[in-house]
Amino acid sequence: MEPSYMPVESEAKRPRSMNGGSASRVEKLALVIPTLHEVESLRGLLTRVRAVLDTVGVPYEVVVVDDDSGDGTDEVVSAIAQEDPRVRLLVRKGRRGLAGAILHGWESTDAGILGVMDADLQHPPELLPELLTALLEGQDLVIGSRYARGGRLSEWSAVRRLISAAAVLVTRPLQRPRLRANDPMSGFFLVRRHCVQEVAFRRTGFKLLLEILVRGRIGSVREVPFAFARRSAGSSKASLSVAREYVLLLVSLYGKRWDFGIRRVLVRMAGRTYGAKGPEATCAAAGSRLLP
Repeated sequence: MEPSYMPVESEAKRPRSMNGGSASRVEKLALVIPTLHEVESLRGLLTRVRAVLDTVGVPYEVVVVDDDSGDGTDEVVSAIAQEDPRVRLLVRKGRRGLAGAILHGWESTDAGILGVMDADLQHPPELLPELLTALLEGQDLVIGSRYARGGRLSEWSAVRRLISAAAVLVTRPLQRPRLRANDPMSGFFLVRRHCVQEVAFRRTGFKLLLEILVRGRIGSVREVPFAFARRSAGSSKASLSVAREYVLLLVSLYGKRWDFGIRRVLVRMAGRTYGAKGPEATCAAAGSRLLP
């Protein structure tokens, strides 16, 4: 598979504060907003996002990635982009899937900080400064979390809450113990580009954050609680196909984990049999570079 990210020529130095401080260069933020039939909430969302980001003193761009909604999304975004070139529109034709849309947007930018949020106003744009502050303080991945202490869900039914809790629970064995997130299913997060660069993520499905937590080069994670709002317009994208894609992602991630465990056992057995300087040890060392 081709990597999802190609190396950038150079990366800006990490700033010391939100307003730049003494840093000579400030990393740019690229916030991707995937859309599919979200035109009713999009104009208000972009107004709020720009108003919030204009106050943080960090260069940014907002990339709307639309899966060819045909509902006027392109006209709304294009009109705003005429006034503000920091807003861009990418339209994917003949393709669907949240993860693929996010990756498509990230690939279109050279920003050192990559982010994503939903277009339906369930993710509050006013949380962005806090997420960005945590990242600029040294975190690799910062998550807007419904399940961290202080986070809240909207008026979900008991059944939906139970399904969500079960979906989170089955991810715990996959996550690295010191980097476990309470909300690995969130669609609201910021990550440093170098943490996901050259990793071939799945382009189908809807839970990119989980794969980043498992396969990304993440050294630190912070969750920032927020209240998950009710959808203001449009309809939920939850469906049987979304559930199917999540199961396929779990199968893939658990398969890689089990394969990695088996190979570790074989390497140890070979080391005991031939010694650390035997030919098998060399093969094992070479094989370890191919592990995900």
